[in-house]
Amino acid sequence: MLLGKVIGTVVPCVRYTGLEGVKFLIIQPLDKNRKPNGEPLVAADAVAMAGVGEIIYYEGGREAALALDPWFVPVDHTIIGIVDGVHLSSEVKD
Repeated sequence: MLLGKVIGTVVPCVRYTGLEGVKFLIIQPLDKNRKPNGEPLVAADAVAMAGVGEIIYYEGGREAALALDPWFVPVDHTIIGIVDGVHLSSEVKD
């Protein structure tokens, strides 16, 4: 799983069969310290509750396609949860 922050929304005009009703959000990938890590990307929202400003966790690739119902729809990234908190051990180094 990967950490990210929701920074925007996408409103498609045409949807693939099986993706009706699925929200698409723009997310900024984050590192373990919640700092930006790479370019923003679009992800389907499998939890249907994520909003702008929230820290989320997501999957990419095949796992992303399997997280939605119906499964194996053509998506590259899917939000699979909302993060309540991030706690790092003092032993973790950058």
